[in-house]
Formats: sequence, C-alpha cells, structure tokens
Amino acid sequence: MKKVEVVLIPIPAMGHIVAVVEIAKLLVQRDDRLYTTVLVMHPTVDPSTTTYNESLAASTLPDRMRVINLPRVESITSDTKPTNWLSSLVEGQKPHVKEYVSKIRTQSELSLDAPRLAGFIFYSFVTGLKEVANEFGLPWYAFSASGAAFLGCLLHLQALHDEQGADLTEFKNSDVELSIPSLVNPFPAKLLPSVLFEKDSLTTVLEQPRALAKARGILVNTFLEFESHAVNSLSNGRTPPIYPVGPIVRHKRDGHDAGSEGSNNYRNIIEWLDDQPPSSVLFLCFGSGGSFRENQVKEIACALEKCGHRFLWSLRKPPPRGKREYSPSDHANFQEILPKEFLNRTAKIGKVIGWAPQVDILAHPAVGMFASHCGWNSILESIRFGVPIVAWPLYAEQQFNAFQMVIELGLAVEIKMDCRKNSHGDNEINVSADGIMKAIKHVMEQGKEIRKKVKEMSRISEKTLMAGGCSYSSLGRLVDDIIDNQP
Repeated sequence: MKKVEVVLIPIPAMGHIVAVVEIAKLLVQRDDRLYTTVLVMHPTVDPSTTTYNESLAASTLPDRMRVINLPRVESITSDTKPTNWLSSLVEGQKPHVKEYVSKIRTQSELSLDAPRLAGFIFYSFVTGLKEVANEFGLPWYAFSASGAAFLGCLLHLQALHDEQGADLTEFKNSDVELSIPSLVNPFPAKLLPSVLFEKDSLTTVLEQPRALAKARGILVNTFLEFESHAVNSLSNGRTPPIYPVGPIVRHKRDGHDAGSEGSNNYRNIIEWLDDQPPSSVLFLCFGSGGSFRENQVKEIACALEKCGHRFLWSLRKPPPRGKREYSPSDHANFQEILPKEFLNRTAKIGKVIGWAPQVDILAHPAVGMFASHCGWNSILESIRFGVPIVAWPLYAEQQFNAFQMVIELGLAVEIKMDCRKNSHGDNEINVSADGIMKAIKHVMEQGKEIRKKVKEMSRISEKTLMAGGCSYSSLGRLVDDIIDNQP
C-alpha cells in the first residue's frame, strides 16, 4: 500500500489552528494511505491565542496524525507593524519548516515503510511558504477559512486592481456598488474590509489572491448547498480547482474551549442553560477579538433589559485605548461597566459571563438566537446547530459576511451592518438600544420563517459531510488528487 504524508500549516490563531487540525483528521480518516503533520507557527506575542497543547492533541488525534509546535520567532514583538506581522512570521518560520520537512523526507528515504511526502496545505494567509514547497519540488494546496463568496471577492478585487488599475482605497466611505461574480446582489464597496482602504495593508492583502492562482487546488471551509452560487462562480477555469470541504467546526466539549478557563465556569454556564426553556435564550458573543467600551455596553444592557428575553452575554474587556493587543480579556468586576443594579434586575432572565464555550452553547437546545460579529467560523457553527444570527460585524471581512447572510442568503437579521472597529479598538461603536432591541424582537418573536430556513440548512450541513454528500465527495476528490499526483 502506497503511504503518503501531507504537511498542513495554519495561521497562528487558535480557531484557525483547530480548523486545520480538523482537516488533517478528515484526511487520515478518509483514506488509510494518508498521514498528516500539522506544523503550528508561533510568534512571541500573545501566546495564549496560539499555544496548542501537544499532549491534549495527542490524546484526541487519530493514528497517522501529529501536531508539532514550531519554535517561536523572536524577532516579532508587540511593536511589529500589523501590516508586517504575518510576513515577518512566515519569513522567520521558513528555516524551521524546512528543517521538519527535511526530517520527514529523510525518514521516507531510510525506510520503505515510511510514508512519502506528497505535498503541503497552507492556510491562505501563509502562502508565502510556497517557496519551501517549490524548493522540495512538492505541490501545495491552499486552505481558505473564509467562505467561497469572500474568496471570490478577493480574486475579483485583485483583478480590478492589477488588470484595470482600480484604486481600491477610493472605495472607503463611497456609495459605489460592486458587481462581484461570487455574489448575486450588488455589494456596497464601503463594506469591504478596512485593510483594503489603506495602501500599505492593501499591498499585503492582494498578495494572497495572487498566490492562490499558483496553488494546485483551494480547500474552502464551506459546502456547496450553502454557497452554491459562489462555489459555481469559482469553477470558471481561471481559478485552481475548488474543494468545498466544510462545514469544519469545533466539536462539542473537545477540550479547546472548555480547558482554557477551567471546568467550573463551563459547568456553571451549561447548568444555567439546562434550566431554561427550549429556544428561549439569546446568546451574545463577538469572537476572540470582539469587545465594547462602556457607552456601547450600556446600550446593549438597556436593550436586553427592555426586551425581556432570556440572555447569556459574553462580555469581554477591550484592550487599553491606542494599544494594539490581540484579544480582549475578562472583566474583574462586571458591576464596574454595566448600568447600576443591572445584574440584580435581570438575575431571573440573564447571565453575564466572560469567556464562553461558544460551540457548546450554540449546541444547547435552550439557545434560540445568536448575536454575532459574523466571523466565518461563528457563522458555520450557528448554521451547524441551527441557531439564527443577528448580525453585528466589527472588523476584517465580517461586514462582507453579514451582507452575505442577511441580503444574499436570507439566513440572518441585521443589527447594524456597517459597524467597524480599527485594529487598535479605538473606534467606539454606538448602536442604540432601540436598534438592538428591534433586531432581537424580530428573531425571537416574529422569526418563524428565518428559523425554518436556518434549521433546514443545519440539516443539510450535517448531511453534506456524510457518504454521498457534496463535501464528502469533494474531500474524496482532493484525496485522490493528492495520492495520484505525488512526485
């Protein structure tokens, strides 16, 4: 039996590391000939978001798979510019990647029973490592953790810039509507990610779609039934083969969530949910980088108190003003930021928490709505567990995702689609209590149709990963391509 090994390299952020680990699991579970190694890159800053516990990983990983933490890159500090951070990390990790790949190749040459190295799967923002693949004469695939529609958007914008000379920075605050092939509806250009509006960061971002054109194929964390128009739009002969292999989401109680804050917090949250009626709880959680300052917190609190629905609110503390940090922290005392006596007045209907085991909460039958920043992982988790979203995007491509969910697919309701925070978290976002309450009431009280659509998509999202499903078939095509075309 011909044994082959694939090396996967994610971006150093826990949610994306977990997604790539799940792909590696799917590959080895799909074909006995496949072996996988995940190399986790580490910067020196904010280790809490990137450390992947190898002993935990080893206890949950299937045979023929391993996860290896690469040494940290000492040249990256908190003073490294945001536009240079990832490229500096990739450059600093190239020697380490080469070292580990050389070891794998040497092992295969010394033992006839060892798997032969067949290629790489790079997270789309670390495709700068393609030079390593080329040096070893190996094919490489890219993994897009964003949806197919946003991937199509990036490719379209790169073509506008490179082939038509468009100045994408002029789209900032403009009224221009773009015709993007991966979307059915015209798209407001002002909802594009902020990094496209600044010349320095634009140059860095456009390197990604340019690199993707050289990949052997592109894995996308989506499924055909969910993004059929977008996936089909990418099958145009100008883009490498697309493999929709999702939805790849974390499993309940898989250790990545629950272990980070201790089992006591986890138990308290789940036990509180156990006491609530089915589909009665609004869950508010805004991702690993989502936080609000005092004025906005008070508006949210006012909306929750006025609407009277049960709620579970993950309230995180933002970084100090003007300081670039990678994630918020937990408040020492919620009383200091919430309206006076809010916790007492809402004690019978609500619970305010810090860190949240998001997947376990969304999977709980008591949860009936999800107020979300619309990160792609969160969208897929909400779909997978059949929980409607009220969209409150904050940064990155979240405004695009919100547009897709609300306008394009009709699977979410908008709180405010054009909210935006910069990388320093300096921009205060003032969405009124009335605007928040309107969206909550729409879903919780008049949302029968959207609930039905989301539940149906949830059923499809489970079926697509099973034998005969679209994502199952797509993964099979990828496996065949890897094995049949190894050097």
